[in-house]
Formats: sequence, structure tokens, C-alpha cells
Amino acid sequence: MSIVREPTLRVTMLPRDTNARGTIFGGVILSHIDLAAAIAAHRHAARNFVTKAMREVEFIAPVYVGDVVSFFAAVVREGRTSLAVRVEVEAERFSEPTTRVRVTQAEVVFVSVDKDGRPISIR
Repeated sequence: MSIVREPTLRVTMLPRDTNARGTIFGGVILSHIDLAAAIAAHRHAARNFVTKAMREVEFIAPVYVGDVVSFFAAVVREGRTSLAVRVEVEAERFSEPTTRVRVTQAEVVFVSVDKDGRPISIR
């Protein structure tokens, strides 16, 4: 029996997301990484979080218009006021729907903040 990974976020890439070379802007992917990580952080602890850092982002393969991109996110560390979330990104190719390609991965660090933006305990 295999374990099915459920994506935190899935997005179809559109023409508006492309750069001059016809591939998807890295910044678009980074924005979705941040969003997927924020969803995972909020599911872990219902707090207001702000992004502090995005670590070790290296693009492995391009993403094309029509690709369905899946963002798999999980909390990997919890501190007193911060969380680290690992996000793995895969593209399902529009031209070959059964082909999935690892695109990138990142670790996103969040800080739990109060209504005035000051760090507060997660628990």
C-alpha cells in the first residue's frame, strides 16, 4: 500500500505568468511557495504568521504554461515564536499529464505575531 501525498496547493500556470523566454517566472513560483507554506503554518497553529526567510531555493526544472504545479508543504521545526515549513514543488506537464517533474524545494521560516506585529509564542 502506497502513501498518497496530498498537495497543500495546486495551480495551473497561465500565459500571464511567463517571462520573455516563455517559461514561468521564478517569482511566481516563489509566491506560491510562500502561500503553500503559510497554509501549512496556519493549519499547524491558528496564529498570524509573517514570512521571515525563504531558504535554499534552487530551480531544478522549468515550468511551462498549462503545467499543473503542486506544492507539498509540511512543518519541519517549531520554535517558541517561529516555524519552519518545507515545501516541495512538482509540475505535471500539460503535454504529458502522467509526467511529473520536481521543480524546486524551499524551507520557509515564519514568525508568529500579535496584532501589532510583535513576535508572540506559538503555543
